Amino acid sequence: MATKSLTITEEAYERLKAHKREDESFTDTILRLTGSDKDVMKGFGAMQDVEGFRAAVTTTRDELDADLRERDTR
Repeated sequence: MATKSLTITEEAYERLKAHKREDESFTDTILRLTGSDKDVMKGFGAMQDVEGFRAAVTTTRDELDADLRERDTR
């Protein structure tokens, strides 16, 4: 496996180190943090065809809205 050396600031190193797990290398950390699973649009719409999902979301949203309105009047 080929390797590359990178120059990063102390701040960048500390941030990366904060995300590093005990059992992984810095390479593993970088790959985990930059993996394709971080695409926020990847799962968009995935639940649209699940029966009852839209109704559950609507009900939950309505309940939350009602709760927030009630708290606002206190």
